Amino acid sequence: MKTNNYNVFSDEELLALLHQDDTLSLQTIFTRYYTPLAHFSTIFTKDITTSEVLIADLFIKLWDNRKQLEIRLLKPYLFQSAKNLSLNHLKKHKPKLDTFENLQTRPSEHLTPFEILTNKESQQRILSLINLLPERQREVLLMSRIEQIEKTNIAPLLGITVRTVETTLYQAIKSLRTLLFTSGKKI
Repeated sequence: MKTNNYNVFSDEELLALLHQDDTLSLQTIFTRYYTPLAHFSTIFTKDITTSEVLIADLFIKLWDNRKQLEIRLLKPYLFQSAKNLSLNHLKKHKPKLDTFENLQTRPSEHLTPFEILTNKESQQRILSLINLLPERQREVLLMSRIEQIEKTNIAPLLGITVRTVETTLYQAIKSLRTLLFTSGKKI
């Protein structure tokens, strides 16, 4: 299986070589997936530098644990690991959700202080209700409505079809409306 061009190897072949302590297989996997993983991680962290560090750590862990890991499909494993690392990082560092603040960075001069305060309270209430949604619905809703990512781009990031993204988004909005209604706030 030895050749000078590791790029021709499938992920499965590279994993087999990785289990045999082949450093070139790790380098090939890194070259193949580092940039897409860093961009994917940025969806969650909102910071490319943090994402790059997290993904570098992912590859270090991949190398350090190469003998114990039982990976069947490399690409889904790497993307799920990147997502988990990103979410764990967010839990540890509790970033401010500036996405809603960016929607209205400078309140209109026509708004009263009461209206500004009410608007912020509504945003916080909606965020807390979004957190009650099932994980997949929450992911799709945040990616689509907050991050403004197209459905056709969400599908490959989550490993689902565009139709599934559309259905999940519909369910998320329907669930959010129900939660808003039952909590006394109608859209």
